Amino acid sequence: MSDPVLTPSRRNLLVGALGLASPVLFGDLASRPAWADPAMPRGVYTPTFFTGPEWRVLNALVDRLIPADEMGPGALEAGVTEFIDRQMNEPYGHGSIWYLEGPYREAPPELGYQLGLTPRDLYHHALPEIDRQARAKHGRQVADLDAPTRDALLQSLQHDELRLGDVPSGTFFGQLLQNTREGYFCDPVYGGNRQMAAWRMIGFPGARADFMDWVEQYGRHYPYPPVSIRYR
Repeated sequence: MSDPVLTPSRRNLLVGALGLASPVLFGDLASRPAWADPAMPRGVYTPTFFTGPEWRVLNALVDRLIPADEMGPGALEAGVTEFIDRQMNEPYGHGSIWYLEGPYREAPPELGYQLGLTPRDLYHHALPEIDRQARAKHGRQVADLDAPTRDALLQSLQHDELRLGDVPSGTFFGQLLQNTREGYFCDPVYGGNRQMAAWRMIGFPGARADFMDWVEQYGRHYPYPPVSIRYR
């Protein structure tokens, strides 16, 4: 079986996001498709949690997890990093329902999270260290690395080959990938999935209040666009 981190299929990434597999997409993003500019305006978002240097590293990594292609927008066009920044200021970012007490053990993933660090802590610990190691190895910051080099860096993170202080790199990679998927497919009210483009791509109808008229219309194409929580 091929290594999932090398799988160049966006479809595989989306299947993984739905819980059927867990591949990571690393596609060629030499040029963004023409549709991305008018259809998915990036806008200007000022992070409130991440520092400027952390923000640059985060964007550079997330951009390679879901690059834009002919099928749909990339993570940056969809506002994924805005979603992550906003979540860090919510109870989730503070680990409000996580068990963070010891004892901490080196244990297989099925035994659960084994650190005393909140999501905020993970990002604050890992992002500067990733940038430091990129400068030491390549003489450039992560944001200035070309796409293949960033892909190799993400592979090293996934395979737990880097030491990020007290944070196992595989643990951080899992956190980053999970939050990227969440931001890509979330309701736009949370900052990601801008203009519901990810929902349109997979044919998800969104949060429409009533689907009773369609319950027994088997095999018919659902003609309506997705609707967000705010019914937009």
